[in-house]
Parts: sequence; C-alpha cells; structure tokens
Amino acid sequence: MTDRPRISARVSAISESATLAVDAKAKAMKAEGRPVIGFGAGEPDFPTPDYIVEAAAQATREPRFHRYTPAGGLPELKQAIVEKTRRDSGYEVEPSQVLVTNGGKQAIYEAFAAMLDPGDEVIVIAPYWTTYPESIKLAGGVPVYVVTDESTGYLADVEQLETARSERTKVLVFVSPSNPTGAVYPREQVREIGRWANEHGLWVLTDEIYEHLVYGDTEFSSLPVEVPEIADRTVVVNGVAKTYAMTGWRVGWIVGPKDLVKAASNLQSHATSNVANVSQAAALAALSGDLEAVAAMREAFDRRRRTIVRMLNEIDGVVCPEPQGAFYAYPSVKGVLGKEIRGRTPQSSTELAELILEEAEVAVVPGEAFGTPGYLRLSYALSDEDLAEGVSRIQKLLAEAR
Repeated sequence: MTDRPRISARVSAISESATLAVDAKAKAMKAEGRPVIGFGAGEPDFPTPDYIVEAAAQATREPRFHRYTPAGGLPELKQAIVEKTRRDSGYEVEPSQVLVTNGGKQAIYEAFAAMLDPGDEVIVIAPYWTTYPESIKLAGGVPVYVVTDESTGYLADVEQLETARSERTKVLVFVSPSNPTGAVYPREQVREIGRWANEHGLWVLTDEIYEHLVYGDTEFSSLPVEVPEIADRTVVVNGVAKTYAMTGWRVGWIVGPKDLVKAASNLQSHATSNVANVSQAAALAALSGDLEAVAAMREAFDRRRRTIVRMLNEIDGVVCPEPQGAFYAYPSVKGVLGKEIRGRTPQSSTELAELILEEAEVAVVPGEAFGTPGYLRLSYALSDEDLAEGVSRIQKLLAEAR
C-alpha cells in the first residue's frame, strides 16, 4: 500500500496566523502569572456598545432566529449594509450585491475563491495583513508582492504596481487604511491606482474595514466611488469588528458585482450556511445606530496613536512613521538588529520580538509576518496605562543595545 500524506498539500502550506499566535502566547504567559502586556492582536479594548448587546439579547428570544435563515444574510441586515455603504462612502449598491459572512476573513477567502483560477496572479502590497496571501493560495492563486517601506509612508505607486503586473495578473489587493502600517492613501492616489487597474482590466479587492478609523485631516476614500468605471470589477470587504468593537461577533460582508456575490453565496451555502442569527441581529443594531460610540473610540485611539509614535521614536535605532489610520504602529527596528542586548544579538525582527517578549514581557508581532523583515507591528488598541507601560519596557530594554 502506497503511503500518502495524512494532510493535503494545499492545507499543509497554510501558515498559522502570526498575530493570533503571538496573542495566544501572551495570554498563556499571563495565565502563568507573568505581567505580559500585549500589542499583538488587532482588537479594540472597548466592550461592544450596550445597545448592540441588548439587541443580541432580544434576538435570542425570537423563535425565528432559532432556525435557518438565508445563507447570504438576513434581508434586513443586507438592506442596512446597503444604507450604511451609501452613508459612509457614497457607494450606491443593491441588496443583491451584498453577502454577509462569518467575519472579514471568510469574506476575503470567498471573494478570492470566486475570482481566481489556478495560476492567476494577485498583486499584494507589502507590508500586508497575514491572511491575504494564505487566502489567495488556498483559492489557487499566486500572490505577487510589491514591497513598500517607511520612506514613502508604506504607500505604493502605479509605477511599482505596473512592474509587478504580468499577463497572469487578475486581481489587485488594495487596503486603505492599512493593517499593519496604518497608511492611508490620498484621494488622488486612490484614483490613479483605480484608473490603472481599470486600464488593464484587473479586478480589485479593497478592504475597507478600518474606514472609520482615520485621524487629523486624513480622509477615507472608497476606490469604486473615486473610480466608478471599475465598480463592476471591484469587491469591497468590510465588517463590524473594528468599528464597533465586535471582533468576537464574527460578522463581515462582501459588496460586489451581482454575479460574483451569487457565486460566493453558493460557496457559503455549502461551507457554513447563514452567519449566526444573533450576531446578525447585533450587526443590524450597530449599522442602524448612530456613530457616537465610534467617535469616542476613535478619539481614544488618536490619543494613543500620538503617544506610541512619540515613545517609539525616542528609541535609538527605531524609526516610526505616524500612522494616519487603523490602530497600528509599524516601526522599523533595523537600527537595533545586530546589536547585543542582554547577552543576545538578534539578527531579525523575529528574534527581536522573541527577546522583547521574554525579557520585557511585552508581546509584539515581527515584520516577517507581514512580508517585510526588519519591522515590528504594535497595536495601540489597549488602555493608555498599558500602552505607556509596555512601550516604556521596550525603551528600557533596547537602551541596553550595544
């Protein structure tokens, strides 16, 4: 009998989520009684607003929510997404263009699965969120990376994208505001990139989950609004997780052309059926309410953003551009690598992150997870006190670098 691998090659090739792995290790250390401060997971530290929780509690008492509902989403939630999309970005769509998914990750995978055939290439701008390449590969596609750095504020231009384009290119992944860098593309640059993609007949998957988290004079711009001629080849991914502090509720969505949404809905009908009805009811309450709670959270994130950037830039060898959106700082630590710290000489950001966790009891995510070694990602979605204490520990540790 021929020995065959126990696990498929397709799934064996998937890497564990680095951000969730760091978060899990930090929580395990905390459970052991160690005073670990975690900058790893991209998760607001605020509770879900009370009116949303109350809507979910009420939904548990409604017998209609004890049964299967349409696989593509509750009709009333899809309509709320249509109205929210018009309100927040000015993008006019119909309910038939909406698919409600189990969080943004399922939305991303199902969109790629509906768009890609084996060998199709997808341009991904690095630093990138860890899930994009894995979803592309799982759907049979090939990620092609365009690397940016702190010198441009982690923004890619059309010339770089054109260099990466080939006859096999089918999709561009466009993310603004960005995880992990917090970069936000100016409106004119959004237009330039959208027109370039349209000129070459590409699809665009644009992740807008951080749309409400922009700071100062920075403005969010939705690509299919700025370049309406490409709307028929644009998939917008979004969700309630970041805006409403609802990461655990697992509600995301796709907005896109009707034929792609139908194909993704067919996939979901076999993969998971409907998203949990109680979570959908909570999301409906979130999208139907005002943005007062969102504004309060954004104000806190803005304050923390300025604090973390200032403190990181006080460290010799560390360069941290000011993020304009999301809730991440992405400093370069290249000036620290190769120096001795407490008897160890980290040569990579992975080794430096391990050293920081073990010696300072602070969890950060190394740049290798995002396709750019030499950097760290720190989420500033934690209390002001923990943020100041955590960065202070890093400052003290790295001050020993020789």
